[in-house]
Amino acid sequence: MKNIIFIICILIINYTAFAQTTDAFRDECTTITMGKKATDDGSVRTSHTDDSHRTRSNVFITPAKDHKQGETVTMYKRVWCDTTKMKSYRSDSIGVIPQIEHTFAYVNSAYPCLNEKQLGIGESTIGGRPSLQSDNGLIDCQRLCTLLLERCTTARHAISTCGDLLKKYGWIDAGECLTIADKNEVWHLEIYGPGKGNKGAVWVAQRVPDEHVAVTANASTIKEIDTNNKDFFLFSDNIFSLALDSGWWKKEKPFVFCYVYAPQSRTMLACRRREWRVFDLLAPSLKLDPNAENYPFSIKPDSLVSLEKMMTIFKDYYEGTEFDMRKNITVANQDGKMVISPLANPFMNADELKIHKVNGGWNALGERPIAVRFTMYGTIIQCRNWLPDEIGGIVWFALDNIASSVYVPIYGSITDLPNTYKTCGRKTGFSKDAAWWAFNRVGTIAAKRWGEMQKDVKQTWQPFQSKLLNQQKNIEKEALDKFDPKKPIKTIQFLTNYSNEQANTAVKMAWKLGDLLWTKYDELW
Repeated sequence: MKNIIFIICILIINYTAFAQTTDAFRDECTTITMGKKATDDGSVRTSHTDDSHRTRSNVFITPAKDHKQGETVTMYKRVWCDTTKMKSYRSDSIGVIPQIEHTFAYVNSAYPCLNEKQLGIGESTIGGRPSLQSDNGLIDCQRLCTLLLERCTTARHAISTCGDLLKKYGWIDAGECLTIADKNEVWHLEIYGPGKGNKGAVWVAQRVPDEHVAVTANASTIKEIDTNNKDFFLFSDNIFSLALDSGWWKKEKPFVFCYVYAPQSRTMLACRRREWRVFDLLAPSLKLDPNAENYPFSIKPDSLVSLEKMMTIFKDYYEGTEFDMRKNITVANQDGKMVISPLANPFMNADELKIHKVNGGWNALGERPIAVRFTMYGTIIQCRNWLPDEIGGIVWFALDNIASSVYVPIYGSITDLPNTYKTCGRKTGFSKDAAWWAFNRVGTIAAKRWGEMQKDVKQTWQPFQSKLLNQQKNIEKEALDKFDPKKPIKTIQFLTNYSNEQANTAVKMAWKLGDLLWTKYDELW
């Protein structure tokens, strides 16, 4: 009994340390990456679920721009803001850095995700030792994503640019992993502060093999570093000295990056169970232990991964496994057999978890599935080297809980998005002018009787999602037929119209689905 109590105390202490580094900027995200020989179409992929209802819900296109000499770009620090109608962040200006001569166009989500050159970025907060965080700097995670998409064309270019910017201007965020993809390869870049009062950063990047899949779920996953293999590892020049000076590593011991800089993140079930789930869904032949502390950095899937399969993974909540949080909430059916209650849902809030005595959420022993109720938006990005940049880069974009939402295509070259997508749905409260509210309403209602309402959700979204996936080749063939490398405007306008049409259709369907759920189950509320 004493040993059990001791272990629980250690887990709670570790969780507290993790929470201290992430609470101020808690975006509890999952990002999955795939090399070009792991996907069924040869695309390189990265992805992201922005699992925080404090972040902004709107998305828009920031155009390419030429800048005059001497121009600067403002840097901001995110701060919790509880004075708006709904809890959110505000951005406080903290300084400027020099602007470059030309910046690329990009899709400007809360964490900017894709630029016109097929450079894509996903993100997951990974905490790190609390003592690493510094306020002596200018760049946080969202600003870094912006700077890299504005300035870079490849993943390696982005990593080297990141190193230069952070060394000069300093990192002021908690530990973060950026999953950076281009037309040929994808990397995981883990970044931490240099310690209180210091300016700079400590970071390492590892490339995902072309045949492999990798995942980051709020925990550091980079372990041993082959310093002689620059084709798969890049790192800051202080990576070993900072660890030595801080007493976190001794030269006679193996250097395992995640245990040196973020040891507490490896203890969290809410993190590592998602790693297991992604790998187990894609490579069940490996028979990975769901209770293991560590998994490989990347694995080879049993078969090539389709976009549809990837989308399905982001809707996952351990359904059918022993970790499904609904499994103990049962009722007797007409035959007297105990079955999962229609009221049981995998998207319970803190109070519901306590009522049902379920170990869910971010407690020390809790589960946290891939799909969650507090997702703001999700992305799946394809980068394809056989297509022109105007067509090859695409972000599949879903709003709110992925399990009750749908992905719509946004090409990296388009010039505009519908007003409903550009309207933020958080700071001003409920509005039918904001696309996010249409999807949030569906997710909120459906979660209350998920066992029954999920059928209506699937009947609405599955045919539409299949249609979008099935017509992708034909749409891109038509875009390619219109393409003129000297004057690509016809292709860009065609894809802009197509992306906007599908986004508008999805919003209309979401409002209609919400109305259906609200009325069909009225007598059961």
